[in-house]
Amino acid sequence: MPTPPASSVPALAPLVTERLVLRPVRTRDVPAVTRLWTDPEVRRHLGGPVADAVVRIRQRRIVGAPQCRAVERTRDGAVIGLVTVEPDGRGGETEVSYQFLPEYWGQGYAREAVAAAVDRALEDAPSVVAVTQEANVHSRRLLEAIGMAHAESFVEWDAHQVLYRRTAPGKR
Repeated sequence: MPTPPASSVPALAPLVTERLVLRPVRTRDVPAVTRLWTDPEVRRHLGGPVADAVVRIRQRRIVGAPQCRAVERTRDGAVIGLVTVEPDGRGGETEVSYQFLPEYWGQGYAREAVAAAVDRALEDAPSVVAVTQEANVHSRRLLEAIGMAHAESFVEWDAHQVLYRRTAPGKR
């Protein structure tokens, strides 16, 4: 089924944190988001840079996609990352995923954004999961820091993966 045009997608309310706004992706965000898909460092634990043909398809579909939020730094409007929350993700659970541009790593932005997205998702979902490569120590630390717990290990895409889960309070 084709993705509806951005004008027919219901607008997500922005999610505001101390330093960030998580909001629907806009046309002007496409260059930054494209960098997330093609930067070798960003994609090191995500299977490598995305092929050009796939990037072109994603560029047409990302604007206004209801599950995707651009992460904008409030002090200067820079788009620094992307957080995706899929209500029917892995195993039917709500799944969060994220990518941030390397020049913004190590400043707590990813932790702030992902924590806010998970907290918001847990308002409606009984649990949220996230998957990262076992070798991605920084991502694992982030997930643990926001209260997600190691739930499962497995091999997928020829790499050892770790699934983390956080359950909504009172919904264990």
